[in-house]
Amino acid sequence: MMGTNATWRNLTIKDIDALILVASDVHPGLPERDEVFAERVRLFPEGCLALTDHNSKELVGYAISHPIRHRQPPDLDSLLGEIDRDAEQYYIHDLAILPVYHGSGNAKEAMKILMNVAERYESTCLVSVYGTAMFWRRFGFVDVDVDETLKTKLLGYGGDAIMLERKSRTHDGVEKG
Repeated sequence: MMGTNATWRNLTIKDIDALILVASDVHPGLPERDEVFAERVRLFPEGCLALTDHNSKELVGYAISHPIRHRQPPDLDSLLGEIDRDAEQYYIHDLAILPVYHGSGNAKEAMKILMNVAERYESTCLVSVYGTAMFWRRFGFVDVDVDETLKTKLLGYGGDAIMLERKSRTHDGVEKG
C-alpha cells in the first residue's frame, strides 16, 4: 500500500485528530466534526485509510468510504448511525491528500485499494467538489442525472458539487465486460 513518499494503511480512531488537521487544510469550506470520521471508522473500517509520511510517520492524507443505498449519500457532516443492510452501492466520502504529497501516485494507490473493496457492489459513487471531476473520470467515473432531492443535498457540498458514478467490473464473481 505504498506511493513514492508515503504509505497507505488502515485508519484508526487514534488518527482522527490528525485527520481533522488534513481535512481543514484540504477542505476548509467543507468542515466536518471528528465524530463523523470516527463513526465511519467504527462502522466500516475497511473503507477508511490513512496516508502516512515515510519519514515522519505523520498523517498526510486519508480516504473515507462505505456502502450506501443507491445514490443516497449522507448529508455533509452527518452521522449514519449504522450501515443500511440494504446498501447496494459503495460511496467514496472523501479522498484528501496534502498538496505537497500530490503527484506521487498516492491517490492512484488509494483508489486501487478502495476499488478492490468496491467490487463487491454493483457501482461506486461520490460527490466531486472543487472541480475535481476530471480527476475522478480517470478512474471510470461518469456524471449521473440526479433528481431534485439529490440536487438539493449536493448544494450542502458546495455550488460546484456533482454526483459521479462508476459501474463495477465484477459483481458476484461474474466479469462485466
